[in-house]
Amino acid sequence: MMKINQFALLGVMVATSALFSCGGNNTKSGSDSSAKPAEATASTTDANTLLGAGSTFVYPLFSKLFSEYDKVAGIKVNYQSIGSGGGILQLTNKTIDFGDSDAPLNDDQAKKMGADVLHIPMCSGAVVISYNLPELKGALKLDPEVLANIFLGKITKWDDAAIAKINPGVKLPSTGIFIAHRSDGSGTTNIFTTYLSKVSTDWNTKPGKGSAINWPVGLGGKGNEGVAGLIKQTPGAIGYIELSYAIQNKMTFADLKNKSGNYITPTVASTSAAGNITIPDDAKVSLSNTDAKDGYPISGFTWAMIYKEQNYNGRTKDRAEKVVKLLWWNIHDGQKYCNDLNYAPLSPAAVAVAEKILKSATFDGKAIQQ
Repeated sequence: MMKINQFALLGVMVATSALFSCGGNNTKSGSDSSAKPAEATASTTDANTLLGAGSTFVYPLFSKLFSEYDKVAGIKVNYQSIGSGGGILQLTNKTIDFGDSDAPLNDDQAKKMGADVLHIPMCSGAVVISYNLPELKGALKLDPEVLANIFLGKITKWDDAAIAKINPGVKLPSTGIFIAHRSDGSGTTNIFTTYLSKVSTDWNTKPGKGSAINWPVGLGGKGNEGVAGLIKQTPGAIGYIELSYAIQNKMTFADLKNKSGNYITPTVASTSAAGNITIPDDAKVSLSNTDAKDGYPISGFTWAMIYKEQNYNGRTKDRAEKVVKLLWWNIHDGQKYCNDLNYAPLSPAAVAVAEKILKSATFDGKAIQQ
């Protein structure tokens, strides 16, 4: 009987994965990372519509920010939630005004850009470990070793002794564990796998960290939406998604043991606590496996990315100014919308760094933001 259920569940996962891989998600764009955001390039499109693409992690917040910004500035933003990898690709191809990624550019990506790219932090968020165990009462606890071994395929049943040991008194089902992960290049994946690489030697050795990796086990869904869909439709599934998606979709998620030995529930407060660190001048910093005793350990920034020199591909100075003004508004007035959508606002120190970075953007070598 278990084998029949297992094949049925895998069938659901494959079908769901195919749906999301074909663009069947709930984002407004519904496009994949190879699609162009519009017929025209960013330098020739409507002067009052800016083009962005990238992170699904930040999509709920960006939807709110860009709607509010249109009200105050009369500037529309067409943002495609296609994953960090897709946003980086489109910025490389210069078909958008800004990208957004939950991971900084790596050396290869930076080289392909062919020019300096600025990373402006927008907010921080938590990557939660969501699971589908309807019969489980109360929150599940996971520690770094158990979590790594689940995603390595070493722990395959929910009633495994290692899970039971850290959940005393909890009746765990004998259901098989089904892994849901991202199928696209993803900053969310980078945050999650960077964390696993820090806490597990086995994970760090192989498969390691990155925006796209060779997963030992599991099936993929496109975007946070795709992974959430796989988890919701598959009893026994576990995967990683952004906190806001988990809350909006009424999904359960685990408390995770941090470096200080405390089991932390992912919240805006525990995500903010994770960011109580020194922010470097380029803002490229990992918040995962934080030293903060009350910090949630799988947290990270999301960065808007623009070319430092904005005079390229026939762009106008007016367009460059509009992009910088939008991002400036995001890191100031826009921060008040973070909490309600379960994102952590930038700390004063992070805002100061973001301001300095934006002020370094130029047009014909002259500063855009004074």
